[in-house]
Amino acid sequence: MTAALVLIPARLAATRLPNKSLADICGKPMIVRVMEQAQDADIGPVAVACDDASIAEAVRDHGGQAVLTSTDHVSGSDRIHEAARNLDPDGRYDVVLNVQGDVPQIEPDAIRAAFSPLEIPEVSIGTIMTEITRSEFRDDPSFVKAVTTPNGRGHHRALYFTRATAPTGDGPIYQHVGIYAYRRKALERFVQMPPSPLEMREKLEQLRALEAGMRIDVSIIDSAPMDVNTPEDLERARAALNTQ
Repeated sequence: MTAALVLIPARLAATRLPNKSLADICGKPMIVRVMEQAQDADIGPVAVACDDASIAEAVRDHGGQAVLTSTDHVSGSDRIHEAARNLDPDGRYDVVLNVQGDVPQIEPDAIRAAFSPLEIPEVSIGTIMTEITRSEFRDDPSFVKAVTTPNGRGHHRALYFTRATAPTGDGPIYQHVGIYAYRRKALERFVQMPPSPLEMREKLEQLRALEAGMRIDVSIIDSAPMDVNTPEDLERARAALNTQ
């Protein structure tokens, strides 16, 4: 496996930060910042899958590729599925990598890390996690926890994902970072399945895959990229880039 189709889902509507995909971060829209980091990962062609022409125009103005998708999608996985079928109808790419559109400082190494668990043929989906080192985040339900076990191949196998603090006992607690490398067939299967009971209970779509018996393996990265979901997050992202 040598390459993936890298897709960044983006929608214009956002409750806590309207038009956040187009929010300016040190002279560039946030979606462009994410796109450039994904391009630097150098694992395949990069495109933004968006629901509004203004996002597509911003991406193209900065030399990127964008594809317009339905405004009705309820998840990023549904959006990238449509985009993959439009951009690669012949299935030349066996892997579709979903990079969140609100992580402008995602490291290229972190993007590549989500791709690497697919070296194991039995793995359907690869993703990433990082150890939670600040005590106040261990009990924060907005920090999704990955409950995993080492797979003997340098990654971990996911057993569960939860907003609760888990597992109990001594040892590290890991935060899941929502970047997914799907085998093409796994993505096709995933979007055709209805939301699962635990997915609806925890509000975590990756549980749909686990409940269906799909294997998810996880790479550990050094630190989590900061999501930009609020005006305060946006100011922090601008300050962080200004110090680089």
